[in-house]
Amino acid sequence: MKNFFLYFLPLLMVATSCREDELVVPTEYEIIGDERPASHIRGLYLVNEGNMGSNKCTLDFYDYMTGLYSRNLYSERNPNVIKELGDVGNDIGIYGSKLYVVVNCSHKVEVLDARSGVRLGQIDIPNCRYVRFHRGHAYVSSYVGPVLIDPDAPKGAVFEVDTLTFGITRKVSVGYQPEEMEIVNDYMYVANSGGYRVPDYDNTVSVIQMIDFKQVQQIPVGINLHRLKKDRYDKLWVSSRGNYQDVPSRLFVMERKPGYNQMVVTDTIPVACSNMAIKGDSLFYYATEWNNFTASNTISYGIIDVRTKQIISDNFITDGTEKEITIPYGIAVHPESGDIFVTDAKNYVSSGTLYCFTPDGKKKWSVRTGDIPAHIAFLTK
Repeated sequence: MKNFFLYFLPLLMVATSCREDELVVPTEYEIIGDERPASHIRGLYLVNEGNMGSNKCTLDFYDYMTGLYSRNLYSERNPNVIKELGDVGNDIGIYGSKLYVVVNCSHKVEVLDARSGVRLGQIDIPNCRYVRFHRGHAYVSSYVGPVLIDPDAPKGAVFEVDTLTFGITRKVSVGYQPEEMEIVNDYMYVANSGGYRVPDYDNTVSVIQMIDFKQVQQIPVGINLHRLKKDRYDKLWVSSRGNYQDVPSRLFVMERKPGYNQMVVTDTIPVACSNMAIKGDSLFYYATEWNNFTASNTISYGIIDVRTKQIISDNFITDGTEKEITIPYGIAVHPESGDIFVTDAKNYVSSGTLYCFTPDGKKKWSVRTGDIPAHIAFLTK
């Protein structure tokens, strides 16, 4: 622990001396105490979106070796970077030794050293949304057009980025306002939302052939698609946000059937789904389903068996502590322990909370985060 603080003291001194006109907020540390020194997981990064227009995207880190939670570490590790991470952190991912943070309204992907959090570079991509990795490349979905509700908003795209040079190597046009992606057998599947073209939402999943990086198909699934996750059987789970009025949020299953070269929609699961995380045969989901008629959210949690596609629990939080959560906004499952993480955005303009639950759904600990905690990536040793 002593060496840990000695390491960060020089960084703090640099941070307070590099900017004459702007104060660098130092990282805050909080003792959680949930150490796992034998785990292959060193820790987890959490990106806080920050309210749009506030330029308050921040990065937190929980260290399983020390049991310390670090709030807002980016500015202290990178004191010379103006405006810090930027406006609206929309995704986070680790590939090799690098950490990628997708900053939507700042139109960039920040690339950091995954061990130290020190900035390595930046990839400029307009209205970028999510990042995935495959064979030495990062793939970033993009709305392409400006951040604006527009019935004439252009089709989106997926950008291919070389992870060594950070240069954009290829680009392919997909549907309107693309969101999450997954890769199965050298094909990429992209959930298109059409969110800027409300009420004329897109309803398709784009299929990209990775060899020549061309869109070869658009599969109708459901309106206003968002999340897209792959299970260990190579089935795809795709969430639809509906239209917030008379078309409800739903979860769809896509898989390859005998005689078909590509995925087809095989099932509709009758649950609302805002986000999900898969570990083993269990899909953990939550829903914060907004309704324009009632001007209110309906919040729910559950577990689905990905083999049988059956709902096996209508709440993965079993001790009643879900009542502490105002607005669930992010979810992840520890790859080894099975601990379940849920973030709470609260009122969207002040500090949120990260909750950790045991695999059987009992609250283990919670900690204050930055504004709108949303996306988690696990760092291996």
